[in-house]
Amino acid sequence: MTKGAMVLRDVDLWSKLAKVNAGRVTVTLVTLDPDLAAVLEPRATTPAGRLRTIRELTDAGVPVTVNVAPIIPGLTDMEMPRILKEASRAGARRAAWVLLRLPYQVKDLFLDWLSRHVHPERAKKVESLIRQSRGGKLYRANDMRGRGNGAIAEQLSQNFDVFTRRYGMNRDVRPLSSAHFRRPDLSGQLGLFEQGE
Repeated sequence: MTKGAMVLRDVDLWSKLAKVNAGRVTVTLVTLDPDLAAVLEPRATTPAGRLRTIRELTDAGVPVTVNVAPIIPGLTDMEMPRILKEASRAGARRAAWVLLRLPYQVKDLFLDWLSRHVHPERAKKVESLIRQSRGGKLYRANDMRGRGNGAIAEQLSQNFDVFTRRYGMNRDVRPLSSAHFRRPDLSGQLGLFEQGE
C-alpha cells in the first residue's frame, strides 16, 4: 500500500510477482483535488501522480487496488464516485474504502488542522459528521474499524457498492498465491536468531 510513486522503481519485480499471482499494489487516494491534497498530504505524491502510478503498474501487468481513504465526511466523501471512476480508467480493478479514524492524539492534530485549513462553518459540519459516524465521538475503538456506523457509514457503503459495480471493480477477488514462495536459508546471518536453547 502506497501514497507515492516510488513503488515504480520496482515495477519489474512487481511484474514478476504478478505473473504468478504473488503480488499486487494498493494505491491510496483521499482526494482528486490537488489543492486539498496539498494541505491534507503535503509530502505525498499528487493525485494525478497517483493515477499515473496506477496506470504504469497496470501497463506492466501488476494488479492494482485503489483505497479511497481516509474518507472525511463533509470534505472528501462526495469524491468517492469520481475517484473510483478515474482509478478504474487508470486500470485499477479492485477498490476499498476507509472512513477517517481519529484515535488518541490524532484527534487533536486533525481538529487543529481542520480549524487552520477549512472555513470555520464547514469545519464544524465536518466534525459533526465524523461524530455522527462514530456514535457521537471522534473515535470509538469498538466501531467497525474502518467503516463507522449509522446513516453516514451506510450511505458511503452503498455508494461504494454502486460505483464499484458501475466501473467493473472487485470482480477478481482471488487470494494471492504462495505456491512460489521459498523459505529462506537460515544457515547464514538469519540463523543467528535460531540458536538452540
